Amino acid sequence: MSDRWILALDQGTTSTTVLLLDSSNFSIQGRMTVEVPQHFPAPGQVEHDPDVIWQGVLMAIDGALKSTGVANASERIGAIGITNQRETTVLWDRRTGQPVHRAIVWQDRRTAPHCQTLKAQGAERLVFEKAGLLLDPYFSGTKLRWLLDHVENARPRAERGELAFGTIDSWLIYKLSGGAVHCTDVTNASRTMMMDLRTLAWDETLLATLGVPDSVLPQIVGSAEVVATTKGIAGLRDGIVISGIAGDQQAALFGQGCYRSGDVKCTYGTGAFILMNIGDKPLPSRHRLLTTVAWKIADQTTYAMEGSSFIAGAAVQWLRDGLGIISHASEIEALARTVSDAGECVFVPALTGLGAPHWAPEARGLITGIGRDTTRAHLARATLDGIALSIADLVAAMESDAGEKVRSIRVDGGASANGLLMELQAALARAEVLRPAVLETTALGAGMLAAIGAGLCPSMDALPQLPISQRFDGAAMQGMDALQDRWRTAIRRTLLVAATSA
Repeated sequence: MSDRWILALDQGTTSTTVLLLDSSNFSIQGRMTVEVPQHFPAPGQVEHDPDVIWQGVLMAIDGALKSTGVANASERIGAIGITNQRETTVLWDRRTGQPVHRAIVWQDRRTAPHCQTLKAQGAERLVFEKAGLLLDPYFSGTKLRWLLDHVENARPRAERGELAFGTIDSWLIYKLSGGAVHCTDVTNASRTMMMDLRTLAWDETLLATLGVPDSVLPQIVGSAEVVATTKGIAGLRDGIVISGIAGDQQAALFGQGCYRSGDVKCTYGTGAFILMNIGDKPLPSRHRLLTTVAWKIADQTTYAMEGSSFIAGAAVQWLRDGLGIISHASEIEALARTVSDAGECVFVPALTGLGAPHWAPEARGLITGIGRDTTRAHLARATLDGIALSIADLVAAMESDAGEKVRSIRVDGGASANGLLMELQAALARAEVLRPAVLETTALGAGMLAAIGAGLCPSMDALPQLPISQRFDGAAMQGMDALQDRWRTAIRRTLLVAATSA
């Protein structure tokens, strides 16, 4: 076993996980997860308390260290890697470190009217061409604008340089460094609508369009380099390097070993996100997919094409918490397997709007085909169908944009443990689904980047490839064509309702 461990910090939407990884083989030596409380102040609004996130990070670090059973475990930490929920937006006082408002979470839709105004002004083409993104409340730029406009004195204070903006990676680096460093990496910056994909720098035209002063922005850095050191953190010695940063989906792409152009992974968490490595040049999508930075190591930048489904595991949580159909999320597979299919029932899981390729923030969930014979088992099956169908649409769009067939999809995230969902995904996407033995690839990717950045691993070539524990080909699934026909009809209805209510 190596003398050095890597602390991989995965700060997600519903939980914070810390893994302690052996830097020689990336085996997990310690682990702790802490839940993140959600706040829903109004319909379509989702917030987190940044200070509560930070306290959860400290709890997770402490728990992971204790879980090793090793005395003075913190002395073995040689580097820290951070991965995070990406577009979630924090604004804080540079001097005191106090947030001026709760963090606005990536799922939050409050800036939809502002996005519509910008679209009417013709700004979407500019955003797409420069940032590779669409004008949608999903991204950080309009969230930051909302904070500047709605928090008392925020705009003048920001213009005077008193306030700092960041996605969650920036917030955690600021806290871990004792307030010494304000930075973000290129992957997170590429999700703000404020960075030019080609120059990898904040863009003056985009900032002017969004109404954001550059005085509030962090420095943009690479994904695998030393950017800060720890200072004044209980349980950690001072001077541990922070040397790996990537947004959660990019970290998962890296952790899955998708280093070649054409490699694809899908993460099933609160939402589901599918990314394809597209090499060293940003490729614009014809199907309203996103172009994003996958990672930047030394002077080499790799790009990815991304499709986002805002609701995946969250739909299962809704069945549990909202409808009471199941008591635990893990029960859904067994329940769904008690029926051969969902009958005529189709569930479009647009509970917080539709992402790619539709981009309809005003859309809401729709269940069609309910009859007297519909049971909770049919609803459970329709929920899994809806998650897999959403991703299958993204795969089809990705294949058209890239001009090549997606033959395999590496999967991770909590819901990828659901075997029925993976069978459905393989059948509907018409691609082999590969599930690795380790599903915590997001944290693993952050740890691998940190190892490269700190010099604990000489290069990407020295990184281990995750072993595949199970393969799904979906060949035994019946009725997929008819299901997709019903799905397309349901999507059209969802978009029609959204258009009439906008």
